[in-house]
Amino acid sequence: MNAKKELTHPLRRATLVFILDTREVAMIRSGTIHTIHEMSAQGKSIREIARLVGIARNTVRRYLRGKPIAAPRPKRGSILDPYKGQIRTWMTEDHLYNCEVMFPRLQAQGYTGGLSTIKAYVQTLRPAKIGQYPIQRYETKPGEQMQDDWGEFHYEKDGKEHKLYGFVAILGYSRMRFITFVKRCDTPTMIRCMMAAFEYFDGLPQAALTDRMKSVFLDMDGNTPIWNPLFADFAACVGMAPRVCKVRKPQTKGKVERSVGVIKDGFWPGVRFTDIDDLNQQARAWCDRLNQKVHRTTKSHPAEQVGRGTVASFAD
Repeated sequence: MNAKKELTHPLRRATLVFILDTREVAMIRSGTIHTIHEMSAQGKSIREIARLVGIARNTVRRYLRGKPIAAPRPKRGSILDPYKGQIRTWMTEDHLYNCEVMFPRLQAQGYTGGLSTIKAYVQTLRPAKIGQYPIQRYETKPGEQMQDDWGEFHYEKDGKEHKLYGFVAILGYSRMRFITFVKRCDTPTMIRCMMAAFEYFDGLPQAALTDRMKSVFLDMDGNTPIWNPLFADFAACVGMAPRVCKVRKPQTKGKVERSVGVIKDGFWPGVRFTDIDDLNQQARAWCDRLNQKVHRTTKSHPAEQVGRGTVASFAD
């Protein structure tokens, strides 16, 4: 449908007539499209609809036939696309959700993107967290306390499930962590693990805080703790005071509780090892990297804090 537009020339005092083709002048709104279909349903002809609505007959005809919708622009591929299958495997089979652990592993496979890209993708797959009551953090002075705990770590070999125990220690002030894996968690093994932790920390804490485990603590005689004799002799020999959590208060040693979770989420998923010595070498290297990173709470490097004398040296 054509329309006329008249303009008067200011000098020649003549009227100029322009013929405009209005068939494709304006974009038709959704309300107009609905009106077209409504009129068609009422039995009105295309000519009548075009006249009433004020658009070309071909336009009415096109919308009644169904105007083709432009194909959406294809999404731009992500640099992470070739590695998403591996990430999903880690999350579903190995229960690995820690992006900082995934990052170097993906880099070893050729990934050249950033950590934020991994985090954005993992966030879409991460299960919802269940809310918990807040717990007040208990801080200690430099060299005052080391927290210890055991964690169970399961793995499959030759179609059978096996279990190792992970001894985890953390210095309360610096947040420096240590982990070693063993086959038992009895008192002699715990003493060997603690000595390995002292060697790694290059010093001794004033006190060691643990659960009320039988390898450390036997019972209470009124207000006096009855210690495991072997552990009590060890503590007295090295000059360290043993401490245990209050009954039903495991959050008293929340730093090491959290550390066990960090190891289970950040180190254990997807780890491959030939024997326990190989595993402990990998764990030591992982601790070295972790202790060189800035801790979110202290805003300092744990290894640097220990280097400033936050534990008593063996020479002391």
